[in-house]
Amino acid sequence: MGNPAGRSGEVPASRGRRADAQRNQQTLLTAAAEVFVTSGVDAPIREIAARAGVGMGTIYRHFPTRADLVVAVYRHQVEACAEAGPTLLAATGSPLAALVQWVDLFVDFLVTKHGLANAMQSDTSGFDALHAYFLDRLVPVCGQLLDAAVEAGEIEPGTQPYELMRGIGNLCIGHDSDGRYDPRRLVELLLKGLARG
Repeated sequence: MGNPAGRSGEVPASRGRRADAQRNQQTLLTAAAEVFVTSGVDAPIREIAARAGVGMGTIYRHFPTRADLVVAVYRHQVEACAEAGPTLLAATGSPLAALVQWVDLFVDFLVTKHGLANAMQSDTSGFDALHAYFLDRLVPVCGQLLDAAVEAGEIEPGTQPYELMRGIGNLCIGHDSDGRYDPRRLVELLLKGLARG
């Protein structure tokens, strides 16, 4: 049997193409998430295509319906949020600062999530499955950040990750229907309330 990577040790072309396609899809999902945060999940597909630097046909080829795109963005943001927690903890000198930065990402995610129910409309079982996935991935990350901040003496003990995430989620409701309401200011006040002294 020969070397599957070829004699020179190169990666087969099909694997390289798959990696490129994966990177392109991640770029598209990141662009769609940014547009959804600023313009909502009903933003024109052409706006997403322009942000991603692709044609509209590329988006429709990967995501035939808006709901398909919104669900993919949702999953992409959950994974980005989950991966960001440990990264921020390692890169930031203060666990509380890491928590604050992570919550900022979480709020961006929630802005998209609130439009998800409308985009999925009648598919409540699909929405419920995504919500369970969201909790499974993000509650432990929030818990890790809270525990590190308590251990560093930066926040009072006793705050549960689910209750903090739920509280932040409740503060974000209504953002898309009232331009005068900025949940970030209230979330900032909530986080200041956790800090010791």
